[in-house]
Amino acid sequence: MNVCIVGTGYVGLVSAACFAEMGNNVVCVDVNPKVVETLRSGKVHIYEPGLEDMVRRNAAQGRLVFTTSLADGLEKARVVFITVGTPCREDGSCDLRFVHQVAREIGQHMKDPKIVVDKSTVPVGTADQVRAIVAEELAKRGMDIDFDVVSNPEFLKEGDAVNDFMKPDRVVLGTDNAESAEVMRSLYAPFARSREKLIVMGVRSAEMTKYAANCMLATKISFINEISNICEKVGADVRDVRLGIGSDHRIGYHFIYPGVGYGGSCFPKDVKALITTALESGHTPSLLQSVDAVNDAQKFTVARKIENYFADQGGVEGKTLALWGLAFKANTDDIREAPSLVTIRHLTERGMRVKAFDPVAGPNTRKALEGNDLVEIVDEQYAALEGANALAVVTEWNQFRKPDFDRIKATLSAPIVFDGRNLYSPEEMAASGFAYFSVGRQAKKA
Repeated sequence: MNVCIVGTGYVGLVSAACFAEMGNNVVCVDVNPKVVETLRSGKVHIYEPGLEDMVRRNAAQGRLVFTTSLADGLEKARVVFITVGTPCREDGSCDLRFVHQVAREIGQHMKDPKIVVDKSTVPVGTADQVRAIVAEELAKRGMDIDFDVVSNPEFLKEGDAVNDFMKPDRVVLGTDNAESAEVMRSLYAPFARSREKLIVMGVRSAEMTKYAANCMLATKISFINEISNICEKVGADVRDVRLGIGSDHRIGYHFIYPGVGYGGSCFPKDVKALITTALESGHTPSLLQSVDAVNDAQKFTVARKIENYFADQGGVEGKTLALWGLAFKANTDDIREAPSLVTIRHLTERGMRVKAFDPVAGPNTRKALEGNDLVEIVDEQYAALEGANALAVVTEWNQFRKPDFDRIKATLSAPIVFDGRNLYSPEEMAASGFAYFSVGRQAKKA
């Protein structure tokens, strides 16, 4: 099948590479000439395990092409995916200007029937807007061309997006057009060989499904973080509590890991967007508002523990913190809404220096914190410890799970560790001579 994908972010580029991997001819369109040139050279502008090899292989074999011209992308395409960004406005609503612009250009350039697919995460009713915009542009041209607009939300995890696309739990499709559903079923058939995975529903239900899924996962995270905060107050251990509740199959163990809150480009934006949608429709989403508030507060967990520890030592001013982990989660270089940035900004505003390391997110963080003279991003894990008064772990990269504790202890000015991801055993850390602070568990001191 000939496919056009507009937008080369995480969703667009992963979708393009995976569709091409299954033998389709894919034209990927992006407005940024530098991004297109980078992709043509066989490199990707985002970090996602397995993606660069797949992009390079399919581009070399001619199934994956990159261009800045939407007209070229539309020329042979039967299906056109909109995968551009839908950032969060200051009021929490979803900014659809990029989606609308793509819809406008599709109407301006299409010459034959198309299925236009909203794959970007968009509020309920967006497909109707896209349909109206395309129709308006066709009318301006005096053209009467059949097209359909369907919703096909993505459910990709950053850091494991390629695997998620190749082996999806489900493929949600919003349409009441039988022909469109059949075309989409054919396109996704190679990804559903073991069982039927396409779930067809109304367009608005499909748009809502994406938000409901992300908000459910965000709710589980905020719930366990709220429980962890109570555990610290009452002397319980959230490790035991997690095991106790997770063993109930109705709850399960997924997404009930306490930590420093969720970040990234999806959960924060989508929770806020659904809150806004609900309020605009006349409903007060009290639960979602609480999920959002709990998460915002949780991002300060590590910073406040550090402040409290140094409070009777003159405060954090003039001291140095080694920080491991900058990306909002492991296996990505994405620092959008990352708890690490909240930690760094909070502490540096109070005069603390931060030496930070991340396996891949260092360059993005340097740009984000440019001008903050109290921040140094280093390129080696243990170099962050040199001259530091304590270590904080904020992202759960595998290489942080079993570090050289003797080296940590020898390099820090004092053996103090703040673990925002509960990677280590409090008992073992105390036995090794560390003052150890984690989430939802009692502090341990040697």
